[in-house]
Amino acid sequence: MKHSIQVLTAICLVALLGSCANSPIGDTLEGSLQADPQLAENPPFGQSGDLPTPPDDFVKLPDDFPQEIAIYPGSSLEDVTLSASDRAETETVWTTADPINLVQTYYQNKFQSDNWEIVTRTETEGEGSLVATRDDLKVTIDLQPDGQSSGETQFAIDYSRDPKNLASVPKPTESPSPLPKPSDSESPPVAASPSPSPSPSPSPSPTPTPTNTPDSTGEIPQELQKFAKDIAKLGIFESDFPSPNQAITRGEYARSLVRANNKIYANNPAKQIRLGVPSDDPAFSDVPTSHPNFGEIQGLAEAGLIPSSLSGDSTAVQFRPDAPLTREDMVLWKVPLDTRQVLPKATVDAVQERWGFQDAAKIDSKALRAVLADFDNGDNANIRRVYGFTTLFQPKKAVTRAEAAAALWYFGFQGDGRSAQEALSAPSDTES
Repeated sequence: MKHSIQVLTAICLVALLGSCANSPIGDTLEGSLQADPQLAENPPFGQSGDLPTPPDDFVKLPDDFPQEIAIYPGSSLEDVTLSASDRAETETVWTTADPINLVQTYYQNKFQSDNWEIVTRTETEGEGSLVATRDDLKVTIDLQPDGQSSGETQFAIDYSRDPKNLASVPKPTESPSPLPKPSDSESPPVAASPSPSPSPSPSPSPTPTPTNTPDSTGEIPQELQKFAKDIAKLGIFESDFPSPNQAITRGEYARSLVRANNKIYANNPAKQIRLGVPSDDPAFSDVPTSHPNFGEIQGLAEAGLIPSSLSGDSTAVQFRPDAPLTREDMVLWKVPLDTRQVLPKATVDAVQERWGFQDAAKIDSKALRAVLADFDNGDNANIRRVYGFTTLFQPKKAVTRAEAAAALWYFGFQGDGRSAQEALSAPSDTES
């Protein structure tokens, strides 16, 4: 009986499926059992399909961008215009939060130190340009404020390679073009003198230079000579005193600051700065342990004398050792080594009232405290010693090597201090 029921059930199911084959339900059932045609075009498992395309606003540095051209530290590439048949140069556009004068000073120093020849250099209010050549490479740096990004500087780096670029630099040995050769029908002119000796070549046109740019290799300013000579005798700089009017970099000043402090207080270990060691975790991403100034920069960060992640400043992830040092950073790093105590709270109004600076509002909030404390150091204040009497601090202006030497000449606060001259006259004197 049970077997008969099973057979009957099977016959009914077969009949039911047969009747559904020609019905909408049958079509639905058949379609649900077929493979998804979209899956047939998918790549096999483990193999990637098309790679994601970069965003439309992604800007890539040209493949032929010369390695000889330095890129300003911390700048961002915004646009690229490749050279074409009607354009001999490739243009790259960059932006940075630093002011124009720092960018211009950086490239002036780079061109000079890397054996470029500056063809033209111009400065106007709020902008400037540099044209330099090296071998067959010609580079133009154009700087101007970025109208779309408040407070930022936009600059363009144009470059081209052409042997003719070398001809843009006046050569002292060049002679004027020869006179046109007379035709056969014309009578040759009577020579004034048959002497074959060549006439003196005309003086080449001078390279235009701005009137407000100091000579980077000139003499030390008279007011700073005493300070610079004493610092040179202490061996703070690598050579006697290189390019006193050239801007000093942040890395060079950090090294000089530590050296000057430790040599002036050579007999007082309690006031010396301990250098960083290779086993330290670098405080800055752009100053690895292999950097030549790592010991001094890391030591300043470990001591809390410069802003870094160690001091709780999460924005100070890069040190930018090759960027020019600004006046406000010079004071910010130096004054704590004078006072040897916590800097006072400061406001723009307080600094303006004490110093009388018309541009006090332009000073960075971190540097305000150091500028205010420097005022209380009387005639030994760094600002007074370096810049004399002034009602403009110009906090973003680059510091020259001679000015840095004047700042490093004395360490101390309100009469309790020591100068480079005292360290030279009594190097073996033990301080109390």
